[in-house]
This record gives sequence, C-alpha cells and structure tokens, in this order.
Amino acid sequence: MKNLPTLDRRIQSLFPIALALLLVLGIARLVLDNLKSNQSLVFLSYGRQEGDNKYREPVFVKPEDLVNEGCNVFEGKWVWDNVSYPLYTEESCPYLVKQTTCLRNGRHDSFYQNWRWQPNQCKLPRFDPLKLLQILRGKRLMFIGDSVQRAQFESMVCLVQSVIPDGKKSFDRIPPMKIFKAKEFNASIEYYWAPFIVESISDHATNHTVRKRLVDLDSIAKHGKSWESVDVLVFESYVWWMYKPVINATYGSPDDIQEYNVTTAYRLALETWAKWLESSINPRRQNVFFMSMSPTHLWSWEWKPGSDGNCFDESYPIEVPWYWGTGSNLEIMGILHNVLEGLRINVTLLNITQLSEYRKDAHTSVYGERKGRLLTKEQRSDPKNFADCIHWCLPGVPDTWNEILYSYLLRKHRNF
Repeated sequence: MKNLPTLDRRIQSLFPIALALLLVLGIARLVLDNLKSNQSLVFLSYGRQEGDNKYREPVFVKPEDLVNEGCNVFEGKWVWDNVSYPLYTEESCPYLVKQTTCLRNGRHDSFYQNWRWQPNQCKLPRFDPLKLLQILRGKRLMFIGDSVQRAQFESMVCLVQSVIPDGKKSFDRIPPMKIFKAKEFNASIEYYWAPFIVESISDHATNHTVRKRLVDLDSIAKHGKSWESVDVLVFESYVWWMYKPVINATYGSPDDIQEYNVTTAYRLALETWAKWLESSINPRRQNVFFMSMSPTHLWSWEWKPGSDGNCFDESYPIEVPWYWGTGSNLEIMGILHNVLEGLRINVTLLNITQLSEYRKDAHTSVYGERKGRLLTKEQRSDPKNFADCIHWCLPGVPDTWNEILYSYLLRKHRNF
C-alpha cells in the first residue's frame, strides 16, 4: 500500500505527455482531412474533388518550366528549327479549316512551319499538352474574337488533341461557338465569334461581312452571358475595326446611328468591355488575357523598298530589327494599354504584335479561302488582288502565341 502514492505520482506525470500526444494526433487528423478536402490549399492549387470521389492528379510546375521573372518573352528573334518544329502537322490535326491548311491548298514551301521564337533573355518552355490539360482539368478556356482568334483556337486544339485517345474527345459547332472537349479531363477549349467584342450586326457566325459594319458600342450583355462562367478568357479584336477610318455605330440609343472615327469607337467599345469585366469577373478564380493586334503584310515596299507586292511568295521572316508595318495601328495599341491600365482587375496583355510583324512569310496568301471557297487558279495568278495577308497558315505563327499563353498559364498555376 505504501507504493500507491508513488504510482499515483507516476500516472500524474504521464498525463501531460498523453494529452500532448492526443493534441498532436488531433492536429494531424485535421491536416489530413483538410488535404482530402476540395477546399484545401493543395487541392485549390492542383484540383478539386471529382464527382466519382476520385481526385485529380496534382500538377507540379517545375522551376525549369517557368520563364525567368525579368524576361520579356515578346522581345527576341525567329530562329530556324526544323528538328522540333512544327509541333503538329496538317495531317495530324483533323480540326483545321480549309482557310489555314496552306500546304493542302497548294503552297509549295513549308519553311514557315520551321521557325521558333527565341526570346532574348530566356527560353520558352516546351509545350506539354498533357500538363496543359491537367492545368485545365475541370475548367474552360475560351478564345473570343474574329477569324484571327479562331485560328489561335484551332492551333490550341491541334496542340493538345493528339494526346487524347479517340472516343475521349469531341468537337461541336454551336454558333457562335466551337467547343473542343477533353472528356477525361472534363476540360474544354472553346471559341466565341465576336469580331468587335461588343455586339454588332456581324455577330452571326457565318452570315457576316466586314463591309457592312454597325456596332453597338455600349452593348455587351448578350455576349457576356456566355463568358461570365469561363475560367480562362482570351480576347482579341482589331482587324474588323480597320476596314475604313470611320464606322457606323450606336451609343446610348440603339436608334441613334452615327459615324464614328474608328479609334474613338474602339475606345468606347473597350470601355464597355472593361465595365463588364469589373462587374462580372471573379479575379480569384478567373484569368483574363488580351491579345494585341495581329499584324498585316499588305505592302511589300515596307520591308523591300521599291517593290510593289505583298506577302505573296515570301518564304523568310523580316530581319530588320524592330520592324513595324503600317498595318499595325499605334493609336489603337495606345488605347488598349490605357484601358487595361485603368482596370480594377488584372488583365494580362499578350503583346504578340512585334514578334508577328517579322513573319511576312507565314500568311495564307493565295493558299486560303475567300467567301468560304478556295481561290480558283485564275485568282491565285493574281496575288496583287487576291492574296490574303491577314490570316495565318497552320501550323505557324499562332502556335507561338499559344506557346506564350501556355508559359503564362504555367506561372499563374504555380502562383495560385
């Protein structure tokens, strides 16, 4: 009996240790439960719980995947690379439209497919379609704009579709949209036809013409309903504004049609777009990009003094440093910068204009379509009047735009 006080003291001395162990186990249990939850930091960064209780595979963005923080990826040069480029072929991608398949349409050289954009101070990460699809798991990526933006959409679809087995991908046309789905990833890459971003009489996906332009500069709600739930939005709007220096438009009253200077109209349209963004976008879960203007190469005298042609029969990039053609409007670029700077939410400008300016060789020229039909032999023999120096062949320059977009998506995912 004399040993009982000693035993009691031993039990009492063990009590704090046992309590501490219980606390540690409780905290560990909470941490594990949180990791399993679709609200944990890990799964907010790398994915959410799927409906069948399976968790998406984490996407680990390695340091070598990222562009150096101080590197301007839009400054650099085009280098010849016929080993790793093109990233796909016309034959490997069934989703290309006839407007962009230049080789299939009769172009004799394929040099335009083998140029790689090399930034001055860094390297772009190699495009990894599986990693992008993992980043996009459960998400929607949408390109919004005109036919130039449609080519960027088709490029992105071609870049990723080869790693998805048949039967586990789909492509639907639901005007004004095109939708590519990667079923196993519950991800979609989409395109929305809106050449002016704001509403206009040209919003029909197929029945439209640039010659009859009437733009509602303060109307965007109809389009916006299709955009507001999208996770990654990529906007573009330029060429359709530039057909003439003035444009018919309404602002305020839909019945009050006036003739506006194009730059004034463009500013008003972007301000309408900016108001919609600030009222409709959740910057915590949505990423917004804006592509700068896609340059044209309508007059060869700009890079070849004394000549009187256009982009037809060009096979090599322009090598003049900081070349800037008259097809890229600096005032429009300034308006875009000013509107983006005034936004209360972050929109990333993808300034692809300068790097694309060098690529006089990469347009569809006479190897594309006009009014939905391939050019006739007679039309091809008249490139001065029929060469298309606005749109781009695929594979080609829009693939580089998407490589740059991919590098930004990697960084945004890493920094989530």
